[in-house]
Order: sequence, then C-alpha cells, then structure tokens
Amino acid sequence: MADVVDKGTPQKSVAVVGCGWFGFALATHLVQEGYRVTGCKRSIDELSSLIDVGIEAFPLQLGEGAEIKPDAKALAALFQTDFLVVNIPPRLTRGNSAYFDELQQLLSLTQGWQYQCIVFISTTGVYPTQDKLMTEADALAESSDSQLLLDAEALFRAQANSCILRFAGLVGPKRHPGRFLAGKLDVSGANVAVNLVHLSDCVQAVSAILAASQNGISIAPIYNLCAPQHPTKAEFYPVAAQSLGLVPPIFNQQVMPSKVILGDAIISDLGFSYQYASPLDMLSAC
Repeated sequence: MADVVDKGTPQKSVAVVGCGWFGFALATHLVQEGYRVTGCKRSIDELSSLIDVGIEAFPLQLGEGAEIKPDAKALAALFQTDFLVVNIPPRLTRGNSAYFDELQQLLSLTQGWQYQCIVFISTTGVYPTQDKLMTEADALAESSDSQLLLDAEALFRAQANSCILRFAGLVGPKRHPGRFLAGKLDVSGANVAVNLVHLSDCVQAVSAILAASQNGISIAPIYNLCAPQHPTKAEFYPVAAQSLGLVPPIFNQQVMPSKVILGDAIISDLGFSYQYASPLDMLSAC
C-alpha cells in the first residue's frame, strides 16, 4: 500500500490510545507512513519503547485508581491531533466493569477536540452464537458482555466522524493460533467456522480508513475485519497445532452453531485487500 502522506502535503497527526500488542504495531506503522504519532502507556517506565520508534509518548491512566494525572498541557499534546485511534481492550474475562467508565473518561480528556476521524477498535464478540452469516447489522446483546461492548461502541458512534472497527480473533507474532486448542481432548464444535484476522491486516485496515478520511471517501460507521475464508475448527486447529510441533486437539461429534463473520464491506467501500485471506495462510506469519 502506498504511503498516505505525500511529500508536498502537511504532515498529519494521529493519537493512538492503547499502545499494547496491536496499538504499538499500528503506531509504529503510522510513523513509517509519515504521520506524527502520539501514544500512551499506563506506566512512565514503558514510554521508552514508544519513543525509540518515533512515537511522542505520554503516560495515561484511566479509572478511579489512577496514580498519574496528566496536566492540561500534556493532554493537549497527546490528544490535539487530526485523528484518534482508541484501542483499549475490554478485558471481559477479568470482569472489567469499569471499561465503560474508562471510555467515558477518555472522551472527556479529549476536551471536545474535533477529529477528522475517530477509529474505535471493537470486537466481533458483539455477534450472537447463531448459524448465520454475520454482517455489521447483526450485532445483538445476548449477554452482559455483548451489551457492554455495544454500549462502548455507542459512545463512539455518537462522536462526529467515527468508525467502529470490529476485529475477529486476532493472531500474529506471539499469538499463534496453534496454541489455542493444542492437546485438548473431547472438544466440541468441529463444524464451527474459524473467524480470524491477522495483525498486519488490522494495521492496514486502520491505515486505509485514515487515508479514506483524508481523501474525502465515504466511510461506513462500522466495519468487520475478518479473513474471507473460514475453514472449520476440525480443518484448521490440528494443522495449526502441528505447525508448532504440538499435539493436535481431538474433537468429539457434538455439532454447535457456526457463525461466519463477513468482512467484505471494507473491501467494497474502500478497496481494501486482505493480505491473509485464510487462517491457514496466517500460520507462517505468527
């Protein structure tokens, strides 16, 4: 993909909130594309990893127990950019009931700054467990977790120029899917479709959205991001485990609902192309 910033145009800026595994990869890529990138980490001790790759780094802690309280000058330096990307994991497995409050606090810290585009990273966990092809219109609050995710999305949908990007299961370096089910016995759902997306495609998708915004191309309020091909769990996970030299899982005969996440709206709207069209293609790039 060509650089989004031409030599003769003013440098664009983007704030990446949440520079963890995905956010760091994204911020690094955007620096390489020519953006001025600001980013944040919870600990001051972690800022050097951002600074080393050209990111303007700031400490930021959200929540009632925050020990670091940034001043107005630091907040302006972090948030007064052309674009904002918010990548704060909900950590639902830890019962993070503070997630929604943290996002509200984050928006208040931006002090009403008007962004050319806000990208909020969400998840395909908003879709129900049904035998169905899932488009962006099929989200359903079938549990307290999915309700929380949809409430979080609603916060950002209410902001001007926002785009929600729902990631399928995210894999890439240090997140090899071969470890997910390796060695497990009596696993149900051999028939269930695999919905995964590679880190590189997620980074390129955000870049494509920012580029479209700059070029006046219409952007939908929500996009799924998921590899177009969907092998079954029985087809994929034994191969994935064996690619690491691990014991493959053994599946039982219990059939389970199999949802398929469709990630083609971003293709038709923005001309996006998945580098990894199948989960099987991702194994050598994890």
